[in-house]
Amino acid sequence: MDLSIPELSLVVLIGVTGSGKSTFARAHFKPTEVISSDFCRGLVADDENDQSATPDAFEVLQFIAGKRLASGRLTVIDATNVQPEARETSARTCSAASAASSAAGCAGWPARGSAPCTC
Repeated sequence: MDLSIPELSLVVLIGVTGSGKSTFARAHFKPTEVISSDFCRGLVADDENDQSATPDAFEVLQFIAGKRLASGRLTVIDATNVQPEARETSARTCSAASAASSAAGCAGWPARGSAPCTC
């Protein structure tokens, strides 16, 4: 599979736990392009499975995503993102990073959240 994604994009992977998001990310993106909610949970709690660390983990995740996007880097968020609110937070991060870097702005966010947000 060949993916054609603009360099300055936010890709939000969506799916239930165990559905293959991380496997897909490893197969199609550089390790430095992928920000995993599990990894961020491990950063703040020393345990990727500690659900009590989720709010802090997502704060870290969104911070990193914002910095990458502001630097014009392809960014992939590897988290379940099954709730619309989670996708909306990522869209706001994309839009804020775009404004901070004087880029054109977020090109839009589909209602189902299935397409990349191109900043």
